[in-house]
Amino acid sequence: MGHTLLGVLGLFLLNTLLYGHAEAGRRGVTLTADRTIIPLAGRVTLTCSVEDPAGFKYQWYRQTSDSAGETPPHTQNVDESNRVISQGKYTCRGWRNEPYVVIPDSNEVIIEETVSNRATLTLQPNWPQIFRGETITLRCDIKDGGDTEWTYEWLPDNLNTPPTHNEYRSISVTEAHSGEYRCKGRRDSYSSTEWSDVITLTVSSNRPKAELRADDRDIPVGGSVTLTCSVNSSSSGWKYFWYRGEKTSEPLTSQLSAGPIRVSKEGVYWCRGGRGEPVYYTEYSDSVTIYRKVPNKAVVTLQPNWPEIYRGERITLRCEIKDGGDTEWEYEWRTTSSETPSNQNELSISFATVFHSGDYSCKGRKKTEKSSTAWSDPFILTVSDSKSHQIFDF
Repeated sequence: MGHTLLGVLGLFLLNTLLYGHAEAGRRGVTLTADRTIIPLAGRVTLTCSVEDPAGFKYQWYRQTSDSAGETPPHTQNVDESNRVISQGKYTCRGWRNEPYVVIPDSNEVIIEETVSNRATLTLQPNWPQIFRGETITLRCDIKDGGDTEWTYEWLPDNLNTPPTHNEYRSISVTEAHSGEYRCKGRRDSYSSTEWSDVITLTVSSNRPKAELRADDRDIPVGGSVTLTCSVNSSSSGWKYFWYRGEKTSEPLTSQLSAGPIRVSKEGVYWCRGGRGEPVYYTEYSDSVTIYRKVPNKAVVTLQPNWPEIYRGERITLRCEIKDGGDTEWEYEWRTTSSETPSNQNELSISFATVFHSGDYSCKGRKKTEKSSTAWSDPFILTVSDSKSHQIFDF
C-alpha cells in the first residue's frame, strides 16, 4: 500500500513538472519600455507581460555596470508593470505556483539616465565660412564635468570611431564634411548628458581669391600710397601676406598685417590672405603696379591752338613732358568726354563734334622704370555745334 501511494505521488509530481515545462515552452515573456532614456526629473515604465497571465508573478533583474552581475531578483506580486527611476540593463521572468511554471528570461532592455551636466559643442576656428582644404576642430565640453572620465558620442555616427575623444580634428576638409554635428558625454554604460545644440558646418568648394586695391597708383615725391588686401566679406580671421616683384618670391615679412599697409617704393605688388594653423592660403590677388612720381611736368596742348573749335574740324591734343629729354615715355589720358583715350602722346580727332567737349588730362610713364609724372592740369575743350562764319572784305 505504501509503495503504491509513493508511486502515485511520484507520477503526479513528474506529470506536473512535465506539464509545467511544456507550458513554459508554449509561453513567452516580453519586456517593453515606454522609452529607453530617463529624462531629467522623469521616469520610464517597464512592462513584463506573459500570454494568459492569470496567476503569474514576476521577477526583475537589473545590471548596473558592464562588469556587475545581476542584482537579486525582486518579486512583484500585484502588477506586471515596474516604474524605473534609475539606469541599468533589465530583464524579467514570469513564474506561477499552481501548476508550477517558470518562464525563461525575457529580452534585455537597456535604460539610460540623463545626467544634469550640459554638453557644449564648439567649432575651432569659429569662422562663419569654411573653405575646402582648411583644418577645423570640433570640441565637446561637459559643464561641471569635474574629474569624471567621460567618453563621447557624436552625430553623425561616422565620428564615433574608438576611442571617442572630446575633440574631432579634420585636416583638409571637403564638401563631404558639410552637415549638422552634435555631441554628448557618457559617464558610464547607462548614463549620459543630453545631446548638445547643433552646429551646422558648411564647407565652400572654391578657394577664395584675395583682392588688392590701391588708393593711388602713383607715389608722390617723398610720400607713400595705401594698399588694401581683402577676402570676401562673408569670411573672417585673415592676415595678409604682401609681395613685391614676383608673387612666388618671399613675402615682405615686415608687412604681414590684418589691415592696409603703406608703401613708398614703386613696383608690382601682390597679396594673399592666410589663416589657421597650419596656414591656409587664398589664391593670389591680381597685381597692382605702383609708380613713383618724377618732377617732370605733363602739359596738354591743342593743335591748332584756336580760341574756338567748330564741328567738323580736325584737331590734335598733345601730351608734352617738360624736360623729358630722350626718355622713352608711355602716356595715359583721362577725359570727361565720350572720347576713348589712347596710350600715345597724341590724341587725334579727325571730325570734332560736341561729344568731344570736356576736360582732358595726361601723364607720362617712363618705360624703363616704375615712375610717372603727376597728372597734368586739365585742358578744357569746347566744340561748337555751328559752323564758323567767314567774313570777306570787298
